Amino acid sequence: MRRLALASLTCCALSAQEAPTFSTVVKVVNVFATVRTKTGEIVHDLAKEEFSLAENGRPQTIRFFSRESDLPLTIGLMVDTSMSQEKVLDAERGASFRFLDQVLRENKDQVFIMQFDMAIRLRQDLTSSRRALNESLAFVDTPSRKELEMPSDKGTVLYDAVLEAANGVMKTRTGRKAMIVLSDGVDEGSENTLSAAIEAAQRSDTLVYSILFADPHFYGGFGHGNGKDALMRLAKQTGGSFFEVSKKRSIDDIYRVIEQELRSEYSLGFVSDQPIRNSEFRTLQLSVQQKDLVVHARDKYWAQR
Repeated sequence: MRRLALASLTCCALSAQEAPTFSTVVKVVNVFATVRTKTGEIVHDLAKEEFSLAENGRPQTIRFFSRESDLPLTIGLMVDTSMSQEKVLDAERGASFRFLDQVLRENKDQVFIMQFDMAIRLRQDLTSSRRALNESLAFVDTPSRKELEMPSDKGTVLYDAVLEAANGVMKTRTGRKAMIVLSDGVDEGSENTLSAAIEAAQRSDTLVYSILFADPHFYGGFGHGNGKDALMRLAKQTGGSFFEVSKKRSIDDIYRVIEQELRSEYSLGFVSDQPIRNSEFRTLQLSVQQKDLVVHARDKYWAQR
């Protein structure tokens, strides 16, 4: 009887071990979008049925939809502090003070401040404190004479900074994420390429709002060097927007537009009809029925296996 009971228990244990188990993981891909008229006015009242979404050219069903104006935000303020920015840095700091004071909701939104020139410095880790951010912004400055005298083969490591912020800060965050890059766009000495920086932002689901603010005299009267194209690519390929400070458009005006975009979003979610066999980038095409409207959204996402 004891042998029979033992055999029975052993049989049951083996059956339990051999029984197949199944788990289902549904991966929802979120897409945030801003819709504007051709004259730049934000459109707030579109319905889900007015949107069409495709992944790698295949139409997808939009399962989740909402108009978002109150989502928690994670914002990275990325400030170019190389010597080419010395004469515009005061204006950048002042406008950034005012922007953060207006947009930040303490205990809900979080912001970090990173400066970059020959090196990258995280001046302020993620915080909801206006006081901490204001105090940190005051120390965002160009390199000291001692730092400039140190031998270095680097000039402005813009691409490295974007990649470090994406991988080191944004990757572990959820929800609405954006970097605001204040720079003339010129990169000298980064170990990473522009494409690598863009991919890092895409993998972390982070939009880049790039603001071209240049000292027109630093490059011998040729404006912003060769950095405009880089800033435009950073914005376009991550679903953000590109802006250029000019006599007709101040940095405060640009910050007001960015605040509008961050607070006036459509949130769409879908589950791909194609299983993820290997981690890869997949293209996204989001459009609306009205042909006279312009949709701002990312055009690629990282499908993680």
